[in-house]
Amino acid sequence: MTTTAAMLAARTGLRTGARTSTCLVCQWRTFSTTGYQRLPTDHTPGAAAPDGKPKPRQTFAPAPVAATEPAPDSPLAHAPRSYGKKIKDFTPTPLSRPIGMNTPPAAGQNTGIDHRTFKQRRDDFVDYERHLAKREYLKNKVSRPYFRDWVNLSFHKGKTFLAPPRLFKADLSLYFPNLFGRTLASRQKADTTPLLAGHASVVTVFSGMWAENQIKTFVSPEQNPALHRVLKESGGRAQLVQINVEEDWMKMMLIKLFSWSLRNKVGKENWHRYFLVRKGITDEIRESVGLLNSKVGYTYLVDHRCRIRWAGSGSAEGDEREGLVKGVRRLLEEIKAEGVTGGVAEGHVLKPLAAGKPTTGDKK
Repeated sequence: MTTTAAMLAARTGLRTGARTSTCLVCQWRTFSTTGYQRLPTDHTPGAAAPDGKPKPRQTFAPAPVAATEPAPDSPLAHAPRSYGKKIKDFTPTPLSRPIGMNTPPAAGQNTGIDHRTFKQRRDDFVDYERHLAKREYLKNKVSRPYFRDWVNLSFHKGKTFLAPPRLFKADLSLYFPNLFGRTLASRQKADTTPLLAGHASVVTVFSGMWAENQIKTFVSPEQNPALHRVLKESGGRAQLVQINVEEDWMKMMLIKLFSWSLRNKVGKENWHRYFLVRKGITDEIRESVGLLNSKVGYTYLVDHRCRIRWAGSGSAEGDEREGLVKGVRRLLEEIKAEGVTGGVAEGHVLKPLAAGKPTTGDKK
């Protein structure tokens, strides 16, 4: 090969033998973006705007955040969880402070549905900081021990906390989040907030037979007949709402397949009060309302403004059943005193209905 031909081969990359593979590696490293620090451009966070100030990037859907440690000021900071440090000994104590969300719920929240447009998804896809946040979220999720919730059942059969001896004060109570799922009455999905607004609601949240058997100790006609007498005598102002949570899509398909059995068990008059929820329950929600063990059933007493006034976990013990019944009676008295005949939710404010207007309980 002449000197001229060798120079042309070197410029065009026509090399042979071991030097060919070396050249390919060099070219791959040249085009790779993982080994070098990127320079700020107009599309990267921190890029300088015309006025010299950094231009923040707009994120259309923030990356999910996985809880790693309980909040130190939480009334359940000492309770066992599926993450964090493993607890060797635990004794549940009564709730000392209200639990719940800080902001009032609204229909359309926590649906788990991605409403972004294609352009918005593309912009989020190339957002490097969002990728880092999602990577941290996935790392925390994968690192959680799979059997931790089952192990925590050894502590008093999974009971996370004891019910408070009396209702939380209305002005200090926090909110029950809006959940979104399919009901037994229709294939269309619905929100829980419009159903809870204007009623005294006993809300049960469970996943699996073990948890369902636990909440039955609070609300079943056989084990708490006094509760069902109060619900029947309330004239529709008090209700029982059941939320069956199953995040595994295969198990949810089986539940839907045998939904006819659930309909027979629940009764037609309660079909619209039985929810099947698969998405939308984040770690923030679980931490706020105390859903710390996915294998345990939880019972809440929610007032007509969607505030959690009482809560129980696991199986009923001691006078917790009687406390639930007394709490329902107390909420009915508050509804009567405020003149709420079936509340209408306008934003987050419940107003008494005008004369002659049908109540929420009359709507099917």
